[in-house]
Amino acid sequence: MPSLHDCPAPAKLNLFLHITGRREDGYHLLQTVFQLLDYGDLLHFDVRDDSAIRRVNDVPGVPEETDLVVRAARLLQAAVPGLPGADIRVDKRLPMGGGLGGGSSDAATTLMALNHLWQAGLGREELMALGLKLGADVPFFIFGSNAFAEGVGEQLTAVDGLDCWFVVLEPGVSVPTPAIFCSPELTRNTKPVRIADFSGALQNAFGKNDMQAVAARLFPEVGKAISWLGGFGEARMTGSGACVFMPCQSEQQADAVLAAASGKWKAWKARGIAKHPLAGLQKSL
Repeated sequence: MPSLHDCPAPAKLNLFLHITGRREDGYHLLQTVFQLLDYGDLLHFDVRDDSAIRRVNDVPGVPEETDLVVRAARLLQAAVPGLPGADIRVDKRLPMGGGLGGGSSDAATTLMALNHLWQAGLGREELMALGLKLGADVPFFIFGSNAFAEGVGEQLTAVDGLDCWFVVLEPGVSVPTPAIFCSPELTRNTKPVRIADFSGALQNAFGKNDMQAVAARLFPEVGKAISWLGGFGEARMTGSGACVFMPCQSEQQADAVLAAASGKWKAWKARGIAKHPLAGLQKSL
C-alpha cells in the first residue's frame, strides 16, 4: 500500500500578537504575523486496505481519539466519500502548550499529506476550510507561507518573515490557552495596525505580545525565561505561551546563547523559512 514518511510539521512563532477586540460569540479578534521554522514534528503515513484511522504510536498526554491528527484524517474522510484508512505515526518534538502550534501543525500536515496520498483532490482553500474546524491556527500551516493574520487568525495575507536564526526556550510549563484568554487582565483593545506598518518596521522589534504579561504572571517560569533570554537581545513569548524566542544576527550568536543556556534551560535553535515544506503537494482552486 502507498505510504508517505518523514512529513514535516513545522513550528511557528508569533513575531507579534495584538488582541484588538472581542466578538459577540466570545472569540477574540487579533492581529499577528506567523513565522515558520525549520524545526518541528515528523509524521509518517501508511495507507490501509480498510477505512480505519489509527495512530500507531503513543503520544504522552494525547489520547488517540482526541488527537488532532486522527480528527483531521477522519474529517478529510468525511469530506470525500470512499477514501481508505491510514496508519499514522507522530514523532513529537514540539511541546504541548508551548505556543509553537504543534498540534495545529500536525493536523495541517495530516490534511496535506493524506489529501495527496489518498488522491482526494481537494485544493488548498478547501483544506484550509476543513482545518478551521479543528482550530484557528490550522489554516495558516495549510496556507503555506509566512502570513499576516487577522480575525480569529484565519484571515491570512502572505508577508515576508524574518530570514534569520532564532533561539527558542522551553520554560518547562504548559500554558492552556483558555487560561490566558479568560483572564480579566488581558489587554483586548490594542489599536489595529496595517501590514505596511509591520513590513516597514524593524520586524524583530515590532509590536508586542498582548498575552505575555498575563502568562508571565500566571506561570512565573515564563517570566523567568523572558528575563533570562532578554539579556541577550529582543526576547518575546510566542502565542499564548509558554515558549520564548529571540531572533539572532547570526548562527554563531544563536550558538553562543545556547551554550549559555546549557544546564539552565531546554533550548534549541531554528532557521526561519519562507514556505511550508509540503507546500508543493498542494493546488489552489
